[in-house]
Amino acid sequence: MNDENINIDWKSATSIFDFTVKDLDGEDVPLEKYRGMVCLVVNVASNCGLTKSNYRQLNELYDKFKDTGKFAILAFPCNQFLGQEPACETDLKEFKLKQRIEFDFFAKVNVNGKLACPLYNFLKSKQGGILGDFIKWNFTKFLCNKEGIPVSRYGPRTEPLEIGKDIMAILDD
Repeated sequence: MNDENINIDWKSATSIFDFTVKDLDGEDVPLEKYRGMVCLVVNVASNCGLTKSNYRQLNELYDKFKDTGKFAILAFPCNQFLGQEPACETDLKEFKLKQRIEFDFFAKVNVNGKLACPLYNFLKSKQGGILGDFIKWNFTKFLCNKEGIPVSRYGPRTEPLEIGKDIMAILDD
């Protein structure tokens, strides 16, 4: 699990581009590489009741906008919700291949609690939820503009394709 960046002062961050995360190979990925792109950040799980429809629609959404060169989906596996993402990074790579997922996948993280990934602390602080700033379930989605600022938060039951119009609106800015 990616808890190496736990001491980053997320409170002083101004955008998601201030963070570095780990990929599935354990390599550092500065989110700065996404500067100028609209990013959809999602906590994912492979054994959730929402998995099949969300992955299918995330793939469709990615396919719809990837040719613009200005859109990215950043998927962060999380096992904090009823253990619905028990896979290790090796198994996650296999899952990604099997599901034909082309969007970017990162190492497992915690999204809540003392060991929460700093990126998620930042996202939650900028776009709080109805019941507080914690993530309530798998497939919570944060839409960030080209400057890396979180502009919208969507609950787990918001289908990815429903977010398409919001993506279009900020892609055109």
